[in-house]
Amino acid sequence: MLLDSNSISYSIKPEFAKLCELIAAQSPAVSAISYVEVLGHHQLMELDKQDFTAFFDTARIIPIAQAVLDQAVELRQQRKMSLGDSIISATAILNSLTLITANIDDFRWIQNIKLLDPLAK
Repeated sequence: MLLDSNSISYSIKPEFAKLCELIAAQSPAVSAISYVEVLGHHQLMELDKQDFTAFFDTARIIPIAQAVLDQAVELRQQRKMSLGDSIISATAILNSLTLITANIDDFRWIQNIKLLDPLAK
């Protein structure tokens, strides 16, 4: 399992306790780009920063390898998508990981990607 940045962000909110439980039980990996997206958010509150830093200190962070960059380029050539989404989805594909994201529609068009919406009822 690979966490999308939005899943990481939602996980510290009390209303998403089930997501937090899923993360604790599965210990999913994260892309290095999620580290930048989450901790680099311009309006990040200090308490949230501490929580996210603690999470990333224990998470398995997958670095951005050349193969991921090449796959991300191919994805962006097929359809308009953000740089972060292209790198995260490429990381999931190349590592054969299910992408845990609340934004399923952003990735549904990608072939060979496994998706799970942790907020779906």
